[in-house]
Amino acid sequence: MSAQPKHHEEAESPDTLREIARALQGLRFGAVEITVHNSQIVQIERKEKIRLQASGNRPA
Repeated sequence: MSAQPKHHEEAESPDTLREIARALQGLRFGAVEITVHNSQIVQIERKEKIRLQASGNRPA
């Protein structure tokens, strides 16, 4: 007998999907982390990085 992963037929709510899209909106450099507990999304975290131009590369 082989172990098969259980697939839940439940789709995430439109509100949850909207929050994920909002976290991604305008993100140029960074990450969006989705935390799942008991097969449910419980947290969405956005980490944004701001890239600065190195001082040696600035135009005169």
